[in-house]
Amino acid sequence: MGARNWGQIARASGLAAWSVLAAQALGQTTQGVSKNELVVGSIQDLSGPTAASGRQLRNGLSMRANEINQEGGVNGRLIRLIVEDSGAEPRRVSVAVEKLIHRDHVFAVLGQMGAAQNLAALPSEAQSRVINFLPVTGEREMYEPPSPFKVAFWPPYLEQTKTGILYLIQRKKARRVCAVYADDEFGAEVLRGASSALAAASLPLVEKIAVTRGGSELSAAPGRIKAAACDLVVLGVGAREAQALVASVHRLGHEPDFVGTSALYSAIDHVAAGRATDGLYAVHTVTQPYRDDASKLVRDWAAAYVEQFREEPAVLAVYGYYIMDLFAKVAAKAGPALTLEKFEAVLESTTFPRDMFGSPEFHVTATDRLGSRKVRISEIVNGRWVPVTTLLDLALGGP
Repeated sequence: MGARNWGQIARASGLAAWSVLAAQALGQTTQGVSKNELVVGSIQDLSGPTAASGRQLRNGLSMRANEINQEGGVNGRLIRLIVEDSGAEPRRVSVAVEKLIHRDHVFAVLGQMGAAQNLAALPSEAQSRVINFLPVTGEREMYEPPSPFKVAFWPPYLEQTKTGILYLIQRKKARRVCAVYADDEFGAEVLRGASSALAAASLPLVEKIAVTRGGSELSAAPGRIKAAACDLVVLGVGAREAQALVASVHRLGHEPDFVGTSALYSAIDHVAAGRATDGLYAVHTVTQPYRDDASKLVRDWAAAYVEQFREEPAVLAVYGYYIMDLFAKVAAKAGPALTLEKFEAVLESTTFPRDMFGSPEFHVTATDRLGSRKVRISEIVNGRWVPVTTLLDLALGGP
């Protein structure tokens, strides 16, 4: 797979990247940094199958950048955010990242969504000494092997899956666990997480259903889930497939619990989901913002978002806002003479606290580029996400 090939290449060159950074950053003009501007980019799907999610990410990035600029910018430099549309196609990502690097001269690429899209961009970013900063995907290649040109905040899908299953086995006494997963690397990672959790709990995987693009497996899955008497179904499929599957199983009069990763939490709209998806759990980090949130800060933020963008905010807008905020904090602390080396020094020496959205503390080092290994679990109740845990440590390890 492309993800694994890139991982092998990066392992061979990862240490060299640190040497390049140290040798070249000193005494040179830093790309994306001028007297009055700090130029950053993002590549999102604004016209393809995940355009709604890409738009929310862009809005969150833009919202925080505008606030920072209104406050005087980062050490007197205004943030200029350039967002390119990929249509969720890796080929278009390759074109977009070349434009951002060589024409727009960005300092970093922020919050890009999707594993394939990020993997398509990573080689060019590393070669050009441009940071891939907090990509919105749980692929392990976003932080392994360690490199100064990538830093992540989404915990890996395998450990997310394992954590969710073990929690529900304990809380709901699930014993007949099944899995529905896409026939791709994401689905395989979720299946590995399920296998690891069940090995730890000494339980079998009662039924596993691989779903291929355009295949008939999804339509047959509800009947197979009911026939196997599954009481917990692990989901390694996309949001649309997950919503359709949960609703179809419920229509058969079968009521298992379902659990997915942060990919589902981020993609399933709390309004569109409705009560048909009650009983769906997801493992995630920050929480879905609502305009009636218990926190006045979140209520005010959500109201400001609606006023600015004329739509309800989803958690992806929070991710965008958080990513831009954290990037700006690091850049500001690095001082007026911003370089990649100074940015990295701050990033590796600072622990960033939780914010108003409840994000975990964030800290990375030169050898650990994943900022947090804490998650929480939420359930859809009456059509909206409700947290059922506080922050939990990931269940690590396993096959």
